[in-house]
Amino acid sequence: MEIPTETPIKKPKRLTSVVWNHFERVRKADICYAVCVHCKKKLSGSSNSGTTHLRNHLLRCLKRSNYDVSSILAAKRKRKETTTVAVVSYEEGQRKEETISPVTTFKFDQEIKREEVNMPINLGSVRFDQERSRLDLARMIMLHGYPLAMVDHVGFKIFVKNLQPQFEVLTNSTVELDCMTIHAKEKQVVYEAIHNLHGRISLSADVWDSSENAHYLCLTAYYIDEDWKLQKKMLNFITLDPSHTDDILSEVVIKSLTDWAIDRKLFSMTFDHSTGYDEMIFRIKDWLSQNRPLLKNGELFDVRCAVQLMKSIVSDVMEALRDVTHKVRESIRHVKRSQVTLGKFSEIAQEAAISGERPLILDCGQQWSSTYLMLEAALDYRGAFSLLEEQDPSYTSALSETEWDRVSAIAGYVKLFVEITNFFTANKCSTANLYFPEICDIHIQLIEWCKNPDNFLSDIALKMKEKFDKYWSKCSLTLAIAAILDPRFKMKLMEYYYPQIYGSDASNQIKEISDAIRELSNEYAMGSSSLDPDTAGASGSLTSTTIGTRDRLRGFDKFLHETSQNHNLTSDLDKYLEEPVFPRNYDFSILNWWKVHTPRYPTLSMMARDILGVPASTLGPELAFNNRGRVLDHHLNSLNPDAREALICGQDWLRMESEETNAHHIYTAVPLSVESK
Repeated sequence: MEIPTETPIKKPKRLTSVVWNHFERVRKADICYAVCVHCKKKLSGSSNSGTTHLRNHLLRCLKRSNYDVSSILAAKRKRKETTTVAVVSYEEGQRKEETISPVTTFKFDQEIKREEVNMPINLGSVRFDQERSRLDLARMIMLHGYPLAMVDHVGFKIFVKNLQPQFEVLTNSTVELDCMTIHAKEKQVVYEAIHNLHGRISLSADVWDSSENAHYLCLTAYYIDEDWKLQKKMLNFITLDPSHTDDILSEVVIKSLTDWAIDRKLFSMTFDHSTGYDEMIFRIKDWLSQNRPLLKNGELFDVRCAVQLMKSIVSDVMEALRDVTHKVRESIRHVKRSQVTLGKFSEIAQEAAISGERPLILDCGQQWSSTYLMLEAALDYRGAFSLLEEQDPSYTSALSETEWDRVSAIAGYVKLFVEITNFFTANKCSTANLYFPEICDIHIQLIEWCKNPDNFLSDIALKMKEKFDKYWSKCSLTLAIAAILDPRFKMKLMEYYYPQIYGSDASNQIKEISDAIRELSNEYAMGSSSLDPDTAGASGSLTSTTIGTRDRLRGFDKFLHETSQNHNLTSDLDKYLEEPVFPRNYDFSILNWWKVHTPRYPTLSMMARDILGVPASTLGPELAFNNRGRVLDHHLNSLNPDAREALICGQDWLRMESEETNAHHIYTAVPLSVESK
């Protein structure tokens, strides 16, 4: 049977939409297709399908570079030649519907010159710029996370009309399209930044929820740029199917890697929970390894969030102490039930020689740190509560001495996690070298806690250590290598901590770490981990046969590197480890150190940049102590998936952009266009 060939169809006159400037209409048998001229993707080209799906494709098409997509979304409008300035009152705004103009074409002007900001304004020659004001409104909504519906609010319309009567108030849907235009433009900037990067990137994968029980997957890229600054860019915010499973999650991640073309640049992935995701990670690693072997056989690929580990362990501890914590909570409520009772308790505290510097507080159910603070405060009044039991027959929530001892021990456990969590979240973006010493301290403390003679406490410690050991088995190698690449630590940190953790087996464990970092260093040195230039793949100059030959010569690359070492050539790693450790001081910046020392250690600095950029934790201080996870705002949950992703990712990019440029074109008042005379 003959296969019908694709034949171009001459565009009829009725195909007047500007969208068709970017598609070729072809027919296969009786089916019409619209083929994107940028990425060659086929979409429905039937006259019954309309052009909305074609427009949406162009917004997401990464092959379409440096093209102003606003012309695709814009519609014609008539400019008002004259505008009457009138003051509108709130009551009038409620009585009268505003007339909203359709979308207008505007030029996306992202950069605003500094001299333009400082330009003196001659009010007599000011010309209002509707397009810039539209853009400012859309960027403001994206940057601050305002609901799109704010443009429909009567109060907002009155404010805008009285501030600038010439501004044509937009509809909700129009602002949404403007936000998607900004997202498409900013996405291209992020895409180019990632692909111009000489190093590798690491990804974090975080699951979000909503009050409507919807689930989302957020993928964020972390990398250290050419100027040795740690960067963080959200790539996707994906709406998940309600029945999502590990295989579906892996497909979603793989599709994102493919869309952004970063599969060959990927160093590691960090997941938001210390357990689970094993099947998903196996599928992703298997897919990645089909194109090229993973570094260190993939041992560094799977990383788990350290702060999430803290939250998970503390949650188990609080659950085990739930009954005793309930007694503490009820004891505080009893004391605070009236001023008389509180006054009597204060007198008892004075009799027990309790200073009372820290007042009694009740915890907040949403913050696990508040429960710790409640227990700490109650322990200060332990003696007073014991006397209250003797003097107040209505006090029925008294704790026994054993229960108080357990509260004291558990508070000591949780205090360590609070301190370490505060340390991890103190910096917005912490490099991976900072985590290893803190994690080792937890490891040592857990070993001691498991020896507690109280079976209740030792059982809790054993459960904590069991969860910690799973995290340690996945992440300790990555964190150890990152610590070694800190010139203040090097191998000395292993030699200090491992005897406390492993005892007599410490030397073997240290050797494993030493062998691992040397093996990784050799991979970088012989070039097997270097990134394929995008131009090679795009030009098609490397056929599958050529790639296969190159892969088969990996053994030769290794042989060449090993034989070169035999000629008394000292590696970067050897030179680095032989030199004394750098003095520890409070103003030390590891990224600045490696930036300065890159010429001395050209190969090792490449490895350091990739390792130090691994996100060992993905939770900020606003979520670190929260018992709940990430929850999406209601107004974002109600949007369609494309608009939701545009607003959330766009907000992330605009925030980073405003921080890098000192927010000149975001927060500084920009003058209106001025007519020259």
